[in-house]
Amino acid sequence: MPKIHFIAIGGAAMHNLALALKSKGYEISGSDDEIYEPSKSLLAKHGILPAEFGWFPEKITSDLEAVIVGMHARPDNPELLKAQELGIPIESYPSFLYKQSINKQRIVIAGSHGKTSITSMVLHVLKTLGRKFDYLVGARIEGFELMASLSDAPVIIIEGDEYLASPIDRRAKFLLYQPHICLISGIAWDHINVYPTFESYTDSFKHLMAGLPKAGSLFYDQTDTVLHELTEICPEHCEKTGYEAHPASIEQGKTILKGEDGKSYPIQVFGEHTLKNLNGARLICEQIGISSTEFYEAIRSFKGAAKRLELVASSDSSLLYKDFAHAPSKVNATTQALKNQYPNRKLVACLELHTFSSLNPAFLPEYEGTLNLADEAIVYLSEHAREIKRMERIEESVVQTYFKHPNLRVIRDAENLKQAILEKSWSNANLLMMSSGTFDGLDLPALGQEMGLLSV
Repeated sequence: MPKIHFIAIGGAAMHNLALALKSKGYEISGSDDEIYEPSKSLLAKHGILPAEFGWFPEKITSDLEAVIVGMHARPDNPELLKAQELGIPIESYPSFLYKQSINKQRIVIAGSHGKTSITSMVLHVLKTLGRKFDYLVGARIEGFELMASLSDAPVIIIEGDEYLASPIDRRAKFLLYQPHICLISGIAWDHINVYPTFESYTDSFKHLMAGLPKAGSLFYDQTDTVLHELTEICPEHCEKTGYEAHPASIEQGKTILKGEDGKSYPIQVFGEHTLKNLNGARLICEQIGISSTEFYEAIRSFKGAAKRLELVASSDSSLLYKDFAHAPSKVNATTQALKNQYPNRKLVACLELHTFSSLNPAFLPEYEGTLNLADEAIVYLSEHAREIKRMERIEESVVQTYFKHPNLRVIRDAENLKQAILEKSWSNANLLMMSSGTFDGLDLPALGQEMGLLSV
């Protein structure tokens, strides 16, 4: 079987693609300077975890069919330079995935926020209904061992990231997939390190829409005013359909969908943003032949993608949720969702500023008001993350100035964060932990137990 080497194999999509190819019989090798969980354990389980961290040009040999390079690598990466020297084909994972799916119907879910959840919903419905499909998604989903699949299925569903494809291909990843069906869940400025202006950020979405093929389909969140305006660029030969939150009610903390078939369907996820995502997923499924009723029946068992408003621990009067939220719009939506679902409980919202964008003082004004629905707010600033990213220290006064929350505390150490949480009373109160990081390795299930909650 062909041999393929992954440079920066530990990335969310990179390790999933590596595992998918390994399951097909490919001979896979890889390198990275850091690999975190769950990538580390999964790569080890399948026998392709690098023996040691670092970059090793001797791994790059002329018998490799291709080298797949992740964005985490730098242009002067020694393995990348060796591959260029030997003339080995070098691919980003999006360009490789496109070539593997060139004869499939390609569905791409894009957007600044919500794309993982929508992709996960579509995959859950298709699997529940026994449909045949391939996929690539960045988060763990219940019922799926691998987060990528390549087979002889006629359709592939791809979570389309707007970040750059690789250190030597500066296009947005989703541009390389050339989708037949595209959904854009919303637009809010992110990735300030590669998109220094909002206009440069939205340009990538314009290119995505402009490149849709004849008889292509675009679905989009019509409540997003910026996105609604951008869809004017969509070619006339494409069909475009806007959507909004699916009608629903909340009864005793449970969300009930009002189905188009006139029936009621209790679901296990909640929040206005989630109901938008669900409606988008429904439209995608209908586009590929699944009826609304089939969708409603299948989505009832959907528990959410890992880390996306995921329940960690609970008691009769308290809940601990974690969410992969870092973009301001997502922070605001997640905080609002939990407060609206449990309006009579105190909400403590803790946000870790972890990404290049969120640690950049020029981006902090985007967070104004995003935590205002929380009764108490904590902003966690990891000194470790700041040092790795070589960012300047953000003073507490700057955080207070931009977030404008009347009851906000800044914490920089995981142990201090843990103690601050445990000092509080958790009777009739919920805790929301939001980050694309790990709060410096804070064990959230263990924290929940110390709060007097039971792990889910």
